Amino acid sequence: MTMGTQGADHYFSSQPSTPMKRRPLRVVLAGEERNLHTAGGIFSPDGVDKGTIILLNEAPPPATTGNLLDIGCGWGPIALTLALRSPAATVYAVDVNERSIELTQDNAKELGLDNVKASTPEAVPADQRFDTIWSNPPIRVGKAELHSILLMWLPRLAHNGAAYLVVQKNLGSDSLQRWLSAELTEQFPDAGFTVARDSTNKAFRILKVTRTKP
Repeated sequence: MTMGTQGADHYFSSQPSTPMKRRPLRVVLAGEERNLHTAGGIFSPDGVDKGTIILLNEAPPPATTGNLLDIGCGWGPIALTLALRSPAATVYAVDVNERSIELTQDNAKELGLDNVKASTPEAVPADQRFDTIWSNPPIRVGKAELHSILLMWLPRLAHNGAAYLVVQKNLGSDSLQRWLSAELTEQFPDAGFTVARDSTNKAFRILKVTRTKP
């Protein structure tokens, strides 16, 4: 799976062409200020973007144990928050951008978190299931690629698992909700998938995907 191939400097390129120049980043995660690192060539390198802030503030608490997933981890705000809030769980953070993976790994070490596994999507076992998925999905990779990404990961929800996706209204949150509902029902009729709007906040919506059957 890829997240797009539209030029070397896009955050969804596997290897950004710009030099790796780390710089300090001070942000609030899980209610406390954290001293981390960031770099150019990744998604939202200067801090936590608005959509992610809404997701972190408004999504229900993640599962306290089991396996959790962040799709498109960037420098790690979602994955690190999941790991801080659920220290007994294992958090998988996936991205095609190798710089993002490296930063997430290093930022987890900086916070003393040993329950974060950052990697490319292909490195995650195909039979791995997830109790909670949180994501600010890479909408700008294009509809076909986005659909491919979501259909790779959402069917891996565990029984009674839930995914929360934050999507801008003007980037197609409502149409994505309808498409997900139709596609998951058609492709996985025995899984009991439901797709609903969990909340609305200004320009963003949080979509909730649940799996009610094994």
